[in-house]
Amino acid sequence: MSEVLLAFAFFLALHSIPALPAVRANLVGLVGHRAYISLYSIASVIALAWLFHAALQLDYVEIWAPAPWQAWVTLVLAPIGIFLVLGGLFSANPFSISFRKTRDNADAIVGVTRHPVLWGFLFWSLAHLAPNGDLRSLILFGGLALFSALGFLMLERRARKRWGGRWEALSSRNSVLPFAAILGGRAPLRLDAPTAAAVLLTVLITAWLLLGGHAVLFGADPLLLVR
Repeated sequence: MSEVLLAFAFFLALHSIPALPAVRANLVGLVGHRAYISLYSIASVIALAWLFHAALQLDYVEIWAPAPWQAWVTLVLAPIGIFLVLGGLFSANPFSISFRKTRDNADAIVGVTRHPVLWGFLFWSLAHLAPNGDLRSLILFGGLALFSALGFLMLERRARKRWGGRWEALSSRNSVLPFAAILGGRAPLRLDAPTAAAVLLTVLITAWLLLGGHAVLFGADPLLLVR
């Protein structure tokens, strides 16, 4: 358990300290935006891999029994989560997490939600929590889901501070809740190149995972419970 807590602490620090505007500005100024994003992405993957490894070393303690309906939660939510993460990272987004540096312009995915990456990780975490009813999975996926949910508060506060008097006008064209701005007529539903690329990659990744990739990576077949 101590290694899991240490891995979680490292994961939280990695995603909290560099997110501070002053720290991030200094790091970007030191290595450049592209290098910062690349190094940060590699460090995030390493931190997540360590967290998974540490959690899998814990003893299996069942909390709820597996059932076929739980697999369908994963099959529905996980691809949505993958799409939102990829679409968010590929798209220009002045409000939230993105690989692309931007000041004012926002791509199509921002009309769906201004925090697509956080929603993606939240959906992905909840998708894997349902069919894994053991203590270690609850700690791992439940912790990641909670971290994603708390991220909304941090990014919203940062965006409000950054945009100041322009915040009300800019935020009126999008929303935190997915599709709320589109359903409310405040944003159009449109498809652009980053979103199309995210859709294509999501289909390819999902197909590969279902056809054996997930079993190769994690030793578990996501279709095992499906009836």
